[in-house]
Amino acid sequence: MGDELFQAWVSEHVGVLHRIARAFALGADQHDLLQELLLALWRAAPAFRGDSAPTTFIFRVAHNRALTWRRSEARRRHRQSEYERLRVEETTGEDPQIERLYAAIRKLEAVDRSLMLLSLEGQSYAEIAAIHGLSETNVGARLTRTRKKITQLMENDDGL
Repeated sequence: MGDELFQAWVSEHVGVLHRIARAFALGADQHDLLQELLLALWRAAPAFRGDSAPTTFIFRVAHNRALTWRRSEARRRHRQSEYERLRVEETTGEDPQIERLYAAIRKLEAVDRSLMLLSLEGQSYAEIAAIHGLSETNVGARLTRTRKKITQLMENDDGL
């Protein structure tokens, strides 16, 4: 695969990659995860055979890397807890509801977080199922439970 195709993929999907990083990481770790997502995509690109849409391939690579990154997060937990403690009243200049949504999404299990992000990106159940190797029925059921969980988390949240 040529650099031009990789550049085109990144240009078209950089927003998605940022949102994945934001949902799986906090603070400075978001930038680190974004770099890992880009590197994973670059490494995986030669394996793209065209069996699926490029978007499906990109989502699969990015979400799998984010899930792997999340599993190895134990060494980062101390930094994150310090970040949260220091961030208590920081203003981001962003809509507080959006930040509350992302805070709730970060509290989800990694796979449910990935499913929710794909859904928010407008991916169909079939596309999400293909990315995660699940059935469409399973995706629908998990998303229904996840949406309820996010609603509960946001209702119980006292504004971060």
